[in-house]
Amino acid sequence: YMIEGMAQTAGVICIASGKVPATNKSPTVYFMTIDKAKFRKPVIPGDTLEYHMTKIAQRKNMWWYRGEARVGSVLVAEAEVSAMLGA
Repeated sequence: YMIEGMAQTAGVICIASGKVPATNKSPTVYFMTIDKAKFRKPVIPGDTLEYHMTKIAQRKNMWWYRGEARVGSVLVAEAEVSAMLGA
């Protein structure tokens, strides 16, 4: 679920960027790849998971992000994800 959370967060950032093609309907975000995924520490029920996403690159309607999942200041997972915006 942590990698899925990173991908969902990256998708929201893509849409919120304001660089979405102008159409009358909501854009669709297609999750494309996961690279360099590492799980560092276990997460248990009751932990508050925070996603920290950094944009690596963008070309037209494709976006690449590096994500970190943290519980407090402890890094629990990391990955690079990519997404594509469709109409």
